[in-house]
Amino acid sequence: MLTLTQLELHNFRSYSQFSLEEIGPLTIFIGNNAVGKTNLIEAIQLLTAASSFRHPLISQMVKWGESEARLNGLITGDGRHLDVQLQMTGHSKKFSLNGNRKKAVDFMGTLPSVVFTPDDLQLVKGPSSLRRRSLDALGCQLSRNHYLISKDYEKVVQHKNKLLKEGADPLLLESVNEMLTICGSQLIAYRAALAHRFFPVIEQRYREIADGEEAAVIYAPLGDYGEGEELVSKSRDELREALAKKLVAALPQEMARGKSLVGPHGDKINFQVKGMPAADFASQGQQRSLVLAEKLAEVAMVEEVLHVKPVLLLDDVMSELDGDRRRAILNYINQDVQTFITTTHLEYFESSLLESARLVHL
Repeated sequence: MLTLTQLELHNFRSYSQFSLEEIGPLTIFIGNNAVGKTNLIEAIQLLTAASSFRHPLISQMVKWGESEARLNGLITGDGRHLDVQLQMTGHSKKFSLNGNRKKAVDFMGTLPSVVFTPDDLQLVKGPSSLRRRSLDALGCQLSRNHYLISKDYEKVVQHKNKLLKEGADPLLLESVNEMLTICGSQLIAYRAALAHRFFPVIEQRYREIADGEEAAVIYAPLGDYGEGEELVSKSRDELREALAKKLVAALPQEMARGKSLVGPHGDKINFQVKGMPAADFASQGQQRSLVLAEKLAEVAMVEEVLHVKPVLLLDDVMSELDGDRRRAILNYINQDVQTFITTTHLEYFESSLLESARLVHL
């Protein structure tokens, strides 16, 4: 089992320097608000998932007044000894593994992580963009191809939006649409394949948390529910043809509005409880159970696909959950999942768990 056993921060966010050695299975960072607890969670995620849940600019991660930030981690286990480093300067991030430069895509999946923050509690009621981002974040850790195609699609859409704002010639936009069709249909196919495996696990975890209550997660490509559900089962060629037709039909409206309106950046992902849209009808407790079920399902998916236990990062979520939901997530701490928790109080934890934890006061 791979685990993070050392952590060092240099000029990262609020820290000039921070180091932690001989890290064990459970670490709890304790401190008041605004002391930098979340910065530590972000640093660990960057060294494991190679991304940040904050989606920051590189300059935002470098301590004010400094020109460079650096993160170092030591990952050990299964006979392996991996020195991981992330250097952030200007507009660039540079990863290295055992002293050798690596691209983020080459590093992702070595020791994945699952992060749960208070902002995730908006996954159910918030816009579909949050759910798309969450699905893609998991997909990028599980699959190099998912990562590459999502980045390619993002670049094409950005380029198309720039052309639309500049009032580009329709023939040029049609050629861009051809590339968008290729990348977009591939991204939909990857999302659909992941949803087929992932969403039933979320539904199962929800039943376990909610005493057998039924929930569903629905992925509808291209935004339209009825048609979208049918598209999920179509072949790659059929997806490409469907997307191409929608792009042709939408081009006049896109030119009028100066914005790309059709593509997987408009895919819908919605939760249901008892057959009803959770965003409109689920109670706060049901919504929290759905988000918790998704996070626990992410842990299960990483183990199933990559055959490695992920690092679990819980950033100040204990105060947002009631006793039953806290117990549901803390049960996973006893299943050999290395866990880092931030909190302002220790009253949320049973004494037996605290005895097995390393407490770091900030």
